Amino acid sequence: MTTKSLTFPRLFPRPKADTGIWSWIGTVDHKRIGTLYGITAFIWFIVGGIEALLLRVQLARPENDFLDPEAFNQLFTMHGTTMVFLVVMPLSAAFFNWLIPLQIGARDVAFPRLNAFSFWVFLLGSLLLNVSWITGDAPNGGWFGYAPNSSTTFNPGIGMTYWVVGLNILGVASIAAGLNFIVTILNMRAPGMTMFKLPIFTWMTLITSVLIVLAMPVLAVAGIQLLSDRVYGTYFFDSLGGGDPVLWQNIFWLFGHPEVYILILPAMGIVSEVLPTFARKPLFGYPFVVFAGAAIAFMGWFVWAHHMFTVGLGPAANSAFAISTMLIAVPTGVKIFNWLGTLWRGNIRLNTPMLFSISFIAMFTIGGLSGVMHASPPTDAQQQDTYFVVAHFHYVLVGGALLGIFSGIYFWWPKFTGWFLNEKLGLTNWALMLIGFNFTFGPMHWLGMDGMPRRIYTYAEDMGWETSNLFSTIGSMLLGLGILVFIINVFYSKMNKKMASADPWDGRTLEWSVPSPPPPHDFDEIPQVKYRDDFWFKKHPETIAQYYHDEHDDQDQAVPSGAQFDGDDEAVAVPAVAENKSNGHGHGGIHLPDMSYYPFVLSVGITIFGAGFLTNTYVIAAGVPFFLWGLLGWSMEPVNDPE
Repeated sequence: MTTKSLTFPRLFPRPKADTGIWSWIGTVDHKRIGTLYGITAFIWFIVGGIEALLLRVQLARPENDFLDPEAFNQLFTMHGTTMVFLVVMPLSAAFFNWLIPLQIGARDVAFPRLNAFSFWVFLLGSLLLNVSWITGDAPNGGWFGYAPNSSTTFNPGIGMTYWVVGLNILGVASIAAGLNFIVTILNMRAPGMTMFKLPIFTWMTLITSVLIVLAMPVLAVAGIQLLSDRVYGTYFFDSLGGGDPVLWQNIFWLFGHPEVYILILPAMGIVSEVLPTFARKPLFGYPFVVFAGAAIAFMGWFVWAHHMFTVGLGPAANSAFAISTMLIAVPTGVKIFNWLGTLWRGNIRLNTPMLFSISFIAMFTIGGLSGVMHASPPTDAQQQDTYFVVAHFHYVLVGGALLGIFSGIYFWWPKFTGWFLNEKLGLTNWALMLIGFNFTFGPMHWLGMDGMPRRIYTYAEDMGWETSNLFSTIGSMLLGLGILVFIINVFYSKMNKKMASADPWDGRTLEWSVPSPPPPHDFDEIPQVKYRDDFWFKKHPETIAQYYHDEHDDQDQAVPSGAQFDGDDEAVAVPAVAENKSNGHGHGGIHLPDMSYYPFVLSVGITIFGAGFLTNTYVIAAGVPFFLWGLLGWSMEPVNDPE
């Protein structure tokens, strides 16, 4: 039986074009998928930012009627959901997609079509979630969806059904991506690249991916239970039927605290790449940074109930979670110490990515210290559900994750595009964001200590909160202006291109060894790695003796295309795959998978399934043809067409 006879009949012909919209819909190139993730997440960033600005306008003065209570509830629910699930996570995924194959010396991820599938599910799931604005039924029960407020008894509309269906679809995308990057990092490293020669960003990606694969199913279980309560009348979280509302909090925060590290660890990885580059010295304490990241991920599973100190768990449980919360600050402190050690006596170059990274350290430290304060149950009891908590997690997630991500954007932009972002506009962007951020969230600390509750849509004139809230609103406008300057920078720099070389920063890792932007096949020849920061030492061999004392013959020659690693630190050449003329890439002797529409088709089917829970279960039947055709077509489709 020939290969052709096994091929499933195609709904669409194999994509051939390298340009145009169909080339993007059918792409499996990790770099293009990273670009799609980045652009989509940034659009949602603008949406989430507008939602936040509307909230701040409402709170700028007391007794304001700019928003009614229902609109306020919808905005803060969608703002939190958008920023966590549609902005920070996919922006991190954009860096994962772009950089991981380049940093480990691979030509693509392990499962390119699964990679494309994860993006299309994310895109369609995010659109389905935001369709709720158009239908007038936006979620209104908080980004945390606490029961019983999220039950049909107290929330009879379909807003929270939109929320739970959207998050379950987004979870499919996250799990697919997480599995893909775990396999890619473990199995596709260049010859000689042992685990302790991996760049720190790759390590943080691996740890984050493990967390995603373990944590997102926890949220899926809670989501299925809540969906059953809302659609089918079950009683998982309804005490009248024998359920337990506190069960929702336990399950959600069992997911929710590892989720905090899913958001912050990639930014830590970015900072750990930027600091050594612009301090011109290796990362201080590399093994400690790796183990600290792993320790944070492990210990993150044992602290979830510090979100529940006022629920009434009792002194024994509160004490246990207080201790674990205090302990998790230790590996975080190790990372901060190592970043400062990297800067110490370094030949520091203060440019936009470096300033964002240094600001990340400062802001994240402030957020971490206020987090340790919450580890004390008596202190937490005073601060619970006040604006002090809002200040804390924004210092961690905006001052931490987003500042780190912006550092990465400016750092790797020339690699992604082949041209620089304007430095003066970049410095303006950084200054406005840093000042605006502190003006926005700094006053919330004393608002919370003065007793201002979270999630109130207005407040009385005589509470003494007017000045601080006005400062916060002005700060939010400055922060938004900083984002606007970044957008202007992108378009200005594109029109006035300052072209970048392959290695504009004198980088340390393998992505700087390929052209900017990289070719579709990434590497003409798979590199062979001998040292950590191998690319740096090949450029500056005189520095090897400073960091390595037991040296061997320097075998820095490239490995032929298709070389594999046999586990004993030797490169083993294997026959190169014959050139595939049909792949449209035109690079001889290099195997690249063909494009495919089936990941998109399958994601459409899954999204229609979700829509069925929001409209009529019969709608699910409309998704069956897309689901089956996408699944079977994908399963039977060859990686490459036969010659």
